Amino acid sequence: MAEAAGQERTERATGRRREEARKRGQVAISREIPSALLLFTLLGVFSFAGAHLLDHLTRLVAGIFGRLNSIRVHTVSDAGALMVDLLQTVLWLLVPICLPLLVAGFLGNVAQVGLEFHAQPLSPKLSKLNPLAGMKRIFSMRGLVELGKSLLKIGFVGAIAWSVMSGYLTEFPTLVRLDLGGIWDFTYSAAFRIILYVSLALMVLAALDYIYQRWQHEEGLKMTKQEIKDERKQSEGDPQVKSRIRSLQRQAAYQRMMSEVPKSDVVITNPTHLAVALRFDPAEMTAPRVTAKGADYIAERIRDVARENNVPIVENQPLAQALYQMADVGDYIPVDLYRAVAEVLAYVYRLRGRQAV
Repeated sequence: MAEAAGQERTERATGRRREEARKRGQVAISREIPSALLLFTLLGVFSFAGAHLLDHLTRLVAGIFGRLNSIRVHTVSDAGALMVDLLQTVLWLLVPICLPLLVAGFLGNVAQVGLEFHAQPLSPKLSKLNPLAGMKRIFSMRGLVELGKSLLKIGFVGAIAWSVMSGYLTEFPTLVRLDLGGIWDFTYSAAFRIILYVSLALMVLAALDYIYQRWQHEEGLKMTKQEIKDERKQSEGDPQVKSRIRSLQRQAAYQRMMSEVPKSDVVITNPTHLAVALRFDPAEMTAPRVTAKGADYIAERIRDVARENNVPIVENQPLAQALYQMADVGDYIPVDLYRAVAEVLAYVYRLRGRQAV
């Protein structure tokens, strides 16, 4: 949809515009939320399974050093077997860490935009290879805002980490008197607190960044009034085209109706303003049916076609008005009008020399 010259994007995006943007991969998403969830997940893994992982890692390292003298690699197959054994042990150590991190990263994105798959964002675009376009994206207002956010995040997180770490500075000289277990406990405690406070800081940044991303996404989707008008025309159809279609439909209905007049038994008028054509076939119908009706010009045309085809025309003002108001084309006549219509049909049958039914 082309934007009209001089118009500003002041209107909220329509549902169709939002759906098209989602298909192109344009959604409001904060990258800080998955990062914060990853840190919290890592913190949880080491809190609940840290001792278990440390025990396995210790056994792995001790086993490697303890077997250094006994390891003999004579062939390539021996080296391969040794590497496979080592790789299996390392994988058993990494799976409890990597699997929760993968789940956390996946949920951090799905929670924001839902679970959707679109191939359009993955399709190659030659415009992305243009270095000038890349420079424009880097030095655009959005690129500068992202740079400012990154610097702010680094400064904020760094300040939080330093404030927590500064509380342990006085304890560093005492580490030389501790054994390996004491040093590990100190390192674990310090790292746990640093990661915890950094994670909380990242959650605050993630919430602010998500609000900003939502606002920026809404601003980017805004439309001009002309775009909304163009979209409405595309979805609902051009009013001129719809008017033309309705005109053709009315013309076709008029022609069908006029083609039924020669088959009618009688045309009842009031005498000039209204005309209603009726047909009754006892073998097919339970009551007389309205085959055509109209007012003014259409009523005149019904009378003309009736004269051309020798269809009797009966003037009955009350009955014509009642039929015109109470029955549509194709309907059976109302029960209240059975007697009056029967009298008219009997009169017509007498004119034609037919016995009334």
